[in-house]
Amino acid sequence: MTLSVDMLLSDTGAIARRLSGFEVRPQQILMASAVERAFEERQRLFVEAGTGVGKSFAYLIPAIRRIVERGERVVVATNTISLQEQLIEKDIPLLNAVIPEEFSSVLVKGRGNYVSLRRLKLASEREGRLFGHDEDRNDLRRVEKWAYQTTDGSLATLPQLPRSEVWDQVQSDAHNCMGRRCPTFDKCFYQAARRRMDNGQLLITNHALFFADLAMRARAGATGGVLPNYHHVILDEAHEIEDVAAENFGIRLSESGVRHLLRTLYQVSTGRGYLSAMRSDDAAETVIEDAIRCIRDCESAADRQFDALWRWHEEFAESSGRMRDKDAVRDHLSGPMLQLAATLRMLRDRIANEADQFELNSYAARAEGHATGARDLLAQALAGCVYWVEIGKKRRGGERPNITVVCAAVDVGPILREHLFAQDKGVVLTSATLATSHGDFRHAAIRLGCDDPQTLELGSPFDYARLVTLIIDRTMPEPNHPDYEDELAGRVLSHIRETDGGAFVLFTSFRTLNAVAERIADRLVDDNFPLHIQGIGVPRNTLLERFRTDDRSVLFGVASFWQGVDVRGRALRNVIITRLPFEVPDRPIVQARHELIESRGGKPFSEDSLPRAVLRFKQGFGRLVRSSTDEGRVVVLDPRIVTKRYGCMFLDALPDGIVARVQG
Repeated sequence: MTLSVDMLLSDTGAIARRLSGFEVRPQQILMASAVERAFEERQRLFVEAGTGVGKSFAYLIPAIRRIVERGERVVVATNTISLQEQLIEKDIPLLNAVIPEEFSSVLVKGRGNYVSLRRLKLASEREGRLFGHDEDRNDLRRVEKWAYQTTDGSLATLPQLPRSEVWDQVQSDAHNCMGRRCPTFDKCFYQAARRRMDNGQLLITNHALFFADLAMRARAGATGGVLPNYHHVILDEAHEIEDVAAENFGIRLSESGVRHLLRTLYQVSTGRGYLSAMRSDDAAETVIEDAIRCIRDCESAADRQFDALWRWHEEFAESSGRMRDKDAVRDHLSGPMLQLAATLRMLRDRIANEADQFELNSYAARAEGHATGARDLLAQALAGCVYWVEIGKKRRGGERPNITVVCAAVDVGPILREHLFAQDKGVVLTSATLATSHGDFRHAAIRLGCDDPQTLELGSPFDYARLVTLIIDRTMPEPNHPDYEDELAGRVLSHIRETDGGAFVLFTSFRTLNAVAERIADRLVDDNFPLHIQGIGVPRNTLLERFRTDDRSVLFGVASFWQGVDVRGRALRNVIITRLPFEVPDRPIVQARHELIESRGGKPFSEDSLPRAVLRFKQGFGRLVRSSTDEGRVVVLDPRIVTKRYGCMFLDALPDGIVARVQG
């Protein structure tokens, strides 16, 4: 049987017969046809599909057609877990049921998501010498109980996540994998997942793993990746991929990561850790003592390294923490870490226990990775990257915060052009926000390095003119006005009361969020509005679940709540945008992008800042209407949208039919 997009998506097709309430959407059929053509002609296709188009079916059906008719493999990468779950648990099973030809779909996760039964057994045998806290030992027992009941062995099915110290001892790891020599090879969860992936035809994964694979292929060639070779790729939620790619083509060295490795090997204060727990004979004891001395040296080196970075940050750094000069801070860490790696390998060669040999091999590789990271970051060895220091939370018992050194690719365009778009593959990018104005995909194409892509803009089938009231307050003072925060808080409170709650209040900074919360949180609670505030230690998904339970709820959120959040029905009927979402200009990656644009004779505001803000604004606006029955208001408390010349860019990017009601 030949699969037909028109047949499957028609009002008499197999999907309509199985899915109650299914509606034919011309936009969905147009998108599916464009994706089919992109696969057939190995095109690069950018599709902006408004809410309600049904883009997952529009790209899954052509992908499945290539699989069953051509025997090709297709990768679908998303940014959010919720979309992956929708594809795996809902959309693909339905298509499997209505398409008579068989095809296999696999959710691909990183190796570190899987438990190693061999390492779990080893950790259990040495529990007393590995773990000094009851919490760790209790976590280990919970993992044991789960590991012998689970069918897939991945963290997603573990009812309660263990502490990192425990999971580090039991997770699957490439460097200590014994392969077929492993006594639990036949029961290995990761190897089973790997076999499913290698035999899979439709692979579902996340952006992070996809771009990690791409980075590995860029360094090691076509066979160097995590994913098997594939014929086509679909990148959903594609407005996120520039940032994810920039991170994966960079380096990150965290103080907490370095100290975690050293603490796992040996805790100087307690004498616990892997080296004290491993089996050894007299011939190895001397080398174990050498390794412990190396760990002490590395602890001292880490103190010097991260203390020096902290002092540099406090005395010389820009407010953003950007490191402009090579060797601004001396490298204290890479030498001792390399010595530790060499000593661990020497110990590996002295012992007879095979399991310990593989463990030591893994620890040596990690120590070497930290050494290489420190060397390359402090010497700024990666061309085309921007370097900076991040300040984290205060260390337990420490006098200063945790330090992380980071670099990221400033311009991922040339990298993606060579390693993604120039390949002989169909490449489809889709999102609700790719075009900065109707039909204009230039910003996305330039930033991602895709020359002359095919483009398709599909508006939402929803009647926004009927469903959405857009309110603009042009009388708000500027943020530098002394009364700004009082005025903002008062107007936010007023708009929340007008809709009796059911409101998202979107901020561009935690500072402003906290200032408004300080002023009106008590009044909201007194009015019996359940208030949920991002940034006080509650996970994002938990905040959303709590918000949905009461239709008078109010949520204060920043960046992550502007996008990828789906609240349907009466629970959300008011989205308040406090400021147009321009990026913070002194972020290192933003600074570096703007400097690069200027060096090429361009204009950073019009070429970068404004397009990014417009796309983020579209995302925030899009939180309100998630189905054809959703309705409510979007309130913009930033007068620039009507007082500045560029304000029309934001309004022009909204769905057709929206009429603004300007107050003041």
